[in-house]
Amino acid sequence: MAKTAIIIGAGIGGLSAGCYAQMNGYRTHIFEKHYSPGGLCTSWSRQGFIFDGCIHNLAGTAPGSPFASIWQELGVTANMYAYREMVTVERPGGGGALTVLANLDDLEAALVEQFPQDAAEIQRLIRAARKMSKADLLGLALAPALERIRAVTVLASLANIGSLTLEQYAERFRDPFLRVAFPRIIYDWPKQSMFMALYFLAGLHKGDLGWPMGGSGAFARSIAEQFKRLRGDISYNAAVSNVIVENDCAVGVRLADGREHRADIIVSNAYGPSTVLDMLPARYAPSSLRRRYEKPEDKIEMGIHVSFGVSRNLAAEPHAIIFPLDSPLEVDGEVRDRLFIQTFGHDPSMAPQGKGVIKVLLPASWARWKELSLSPRQYHEEQEEIAKAVLGALEKRFPGISAEVETTDVATPITTKRFTGVGPGFGFSIGELLGSIVLGQNAGRTLPRLKNFYMVGQWAGAPGVPMAAAMGRELVREICKRDRREFVTAPSSPVPAAAWRGAA
Repeated sequence: MAKTAIIIGAGIGGLSAGCYAQMNGYRTHIFEKHYSPGGLCTSWSRQGFIFDGCIHNLAGTAPGSPFASIWQELGVTANMYAYREMVTVERPGGGGALTVLANLDDLEAALVEQFPQDAAEIQRLIRAARKMSKADLLGLALAPALERIRAVTVLASLANIGSLTLEQYAERFRDPFLRVAFPRIIYDWPKQSMFMALYFLAGLHKGDLGWPMGGSGAFARSIAEQFKRLRGDISYNAAVSNVIVENDCAVGVRLADGREHRADIIVSNAYGPSTVLDMLPARYAPSSLRRRYEKPEDKIEMGIHVSFGVSRNLAAEPHAIIFPLDSPLEVDGEVRDRLFIQTFGHDPSMAPQGKGVIKVLLPASWARWKELSLSPRQYHEEQEEIAKAVLGALEKRFPGISAEVETTDVATPITTKRFTGVGPGFGFSIGELLGSIVLGQNAGRTLPRLKNFYMVGQWAGAPGVPMAAAMGRELVREICKRDRREFVTAPSSPVPAAAWRGAA
């Protein structure tokens, strides 16, 4: 008789684990609290415009890249778009910009021409990016041990650059604008590691780290459809209140409506603190994990998504723009002198014909928005004030845009919590990320003394859509190894969904 598995949450980690479990003969049921799949990998529609809440640069968009195979296995059918540039950082007062082209040859030539006094350092940077292309950083999560060991040599040879932040590396440049602009090239995060900058430069050069046409919501739905094609069972609007534990073994879940479901394997793709602090008895949470979950970071990068559907064709605009402001903008007590702008003109499915979407991402304070949410009037007034301030700032970059706005949406950390159950986050250092990938620690998280229970997703390991998918895949591989089964990635005969019976 086939073993059964229950997965809490239809985020990318849960969907991935579900698909591979079905491929390998486990009867799998996913319980999702929301009415649609994807978790944080989501988008939403407003008056014919699609506002995306997740993907920026997706590993696996280039044919032959390590994650391309996993997306194929998971049934992703989206056409993949290769960006022509990584980002455009515009100069205060106009007069040129730093455009990071995807092709390294073109990038080197353009930068040397634009900043001749920094030619030597630019050439060193490009050489380092070419060297990084020999070790696909995220792709190592799916690589055999020998390949990961080889990658350590490459990473070690780049440590003199990779160990710096973008901000620190920029001090090597002489040109004043380049020193200011370079730290902004990865989502306007100056303290990001240069290892990630080199990874981005190398990946984009190979045509990777692009965009799945249709966006995050369509991407997630395609994986959910694959799960159903594999005859897995998924229940929406089915929130799990707690994991049923008997004799130090996870044996099932209890839903918010009181129904119980049992299985041989329980996997949580839910928000980590909710899983460990609410769904499980306290004795199973290691003290180190409890301390981390009980003290999340207040600041949420990209915590506020301000989106506008506009009656303007944006196909000629860069897809990512760092735009300097004449007048600083204050959000949640943080003063911003620039905006990180995304446009989606490269994907016609995101807006009605001849129209476009502009999104601005801002950091947010979890505590402040939680307090604001206690007063619906104040909460909505703050949303309106932010939208008004951002639109006013965009007017200089896109003259006349205010009159062209057809619909506006402001998603906050409370929006995210309401729809996904995800609250404040936890920082991941580059060391943690590299350790997880290079050491092969990508099969999720187990808890001491609790049998048959696993956690996947960014709360269990490393952040990002690809890493969540890899974690689901590698978890099932480990379970197959434990059960002495051959791990396969294509079903020979799909396993039918279990006849799940609820108990009052």
